[in-house]
Parts: sequence; C-alpha cells; structure tokens
Amino acid sequence: MAKKVAIVMGSQSDKETMAKCEKALAHFGIQSETFIYSAHRTPDETATFAKNAEQNGFGVIVAGAGLAAHLPGVIAAHTTLPVIGVPLNASPVGGVDSLYSIVQMPSGVPVACVGIDNAKNAGILAAQILALSDAALKDKLTQFKKEGSKLK
Repeated sequence: MAKKVAIVMGSQSDKETMAKCEKALAHFGIQSETFIYSAHRTPDETATFAKNAEQNGFGVIVAGAGLAAHLPGVIAAHTTLPVIGVPLNASPVGGVDSLYSIVQMPSGVPVACVGIDNAKNAGILAAQILALSDAALKDKLTQFKKEGSKLK
C-alpha cells in the first residue's frame, strides 16, 4: 500500500497556502490528508497525531506554521517520520521569524525546511522522499523534471 502524506497546519487561515502542497501531491497521484493542529492550542492532540501517524499509513508529514512556528518541531519530537516544515508569512516581518524557528531545531530533532510560503516545494520534496521506495513514483518525478518542473 502506498504511503500517504499528512499535511498539518496550525489554523484554518493557513489553508490557502498549504493547498499548494495538496496540489503538488495530487499531481503525482499521492494521497494526502489535511489536519489542523496547534503546538500551543492543541498540544496533546498534536502529539497523539504525530505518535500515530506512521501506523495510520503516513510516510511523510508536511507541517506549515507561522509566527513562533513550533508545529513542525513538536511533530518531529513525537515521530521518526520525515517532517517538512513550511514557514508561513503570518507576521509583520514577512515570515522570517517562522523560517528561523523551523530551521533552528535542536540536535536530534531534525525538520527539513522549504522557503517561506513554498508549500508547493514541500509537496514535491515529500514526493521525492516517498519515491525512494516507489519506482513508479520515481518515474513520475523524473518526467516532471524533464518537463521543466511544472504542475498541471
């Protein structure tokens, strides 16, 4: 059974940006599920989600967060699955605070990080991770690169 990608965001206001990740995954035929969890408002539910993600069929987690942007790190603390952080532009400083928060994870709790608001690249990176064990997906990614990396 093919692994799914979990797309997690801190609030409904992040949905428009994170939809670009959903679109990228759909382009490659990857099933995804989207969730709203908050590292600060729903910490117990966030931890439970992360602890159970692998047994629920997920192979990668993409987490979008703005401001303090703790969501990707909190998720990474509770799972061995790869976590990709998407820093969101949700502050007067243009998302730089989120970027710094996500890339400055403590040793032993890695989170991959894409550019500010670049949920599309997070989806493509998630596909590349899953393609390590899926030859058909790797072929789709190879064709995608040959065609200039454009989503349909």
